[in-house]
Amino acid sequence: MIMSKSEPAEIETRRFVSIRPDRCTGCGLCEYVCSLEKNGYPNPAFSRIRVIRLTPLLNTAMTCRFCDDPPCVAACPRDALRQSEKGNLLIVDEQKCDGCGWCIQACPHGGLVMNMEKNIVDVCDLCDGEPKCVEFCPEEALEIFYDDEAADKTLIQAIEGLPEELERLSGLIKKRELAEIFMTAEERAKKLESKLEELLKKR
Repeated sequence: MIMSKSEPAEIETRRFVSIRPDRCTGCGLCEYVCSLEKNGYPNPAFSRIRVIRLTPLLNTAMTCRFCDDPPCVAACPRDALRQSEKGNLLIVDEQKCDGCGWCIQACPHGGLVMNMEKNIVDVCDLCDGEPKCVEFCPEEALEIFYDDEAADKTLIQAIEGLPEELERLSGLIKKRELAEIFMTAEERAKKLESKLEELLKKR
């Protein structure tokens, strides 16, 4: 089982995982994959990416964005957080971190999580440049972004598109034309099953 390293791989430029909410089904596979990759067992409570189910039609995910001037680093009273020289990846000094949680409160993106077993914070490290959550997302809803503006724009567009999608689905239900809805659900279930099989083969 591949476990997390104390020092992340060298990544030249800032990049981070973000979501296209209109594609996310809220299945949570990214959380299981993250925990499996970093902790050796599939428990979403220990995932470094978190799915937030806003509505049945709109889900988002939170993980570290490796800010240029991270408030979490400034908030840490024990200097337990620092950034890599390249890529802005966060590095947690487990000897200094006492689990106070100030960094978690300071983060505007919900990017840090508390590891309740170790009583220290955990943060995404991009899996040495190849994030497993992106690889195994069945709907290709997770992508690598390079700036906050582009990531935020995708969320805004998804929110703006909600009324139209709700009207479309409402129309199908009122007309009892449910074939499309069932077909979409079946396709998504098959994609999820396929990714689970792929994950099992790699383990």
